Amino acid sequence: MNVQSDLSMKTDDVLRVELEVFRRQHRDLDEAIHALVERGTADQLTLKRLKKQKLWLKDMIAIIEDRLTPDIIA
Repeated sequence: MNVQSDLSMKTDDVLRVELEVFRRQHRDLDEAIHALVERGTADQLTLKRLKKQKLWLKDMIAIIEDRLTPDIIA
């Protein structure tokens, strides 16, 4: 199923909750990536996987924010 059509079936309240969860996960991944880089304990494959997951979350956050923001015709 398409992400857009999946989101269209959810209420705004559900989307707001998911938005906060995704934002928290994005922050947590950012902190984890930063910590691994600082310590030098992560291999490149792990960092790449975490960064890809972080980008996916960023995309989902943008999609949900667009859905929740009403279109204003000026």
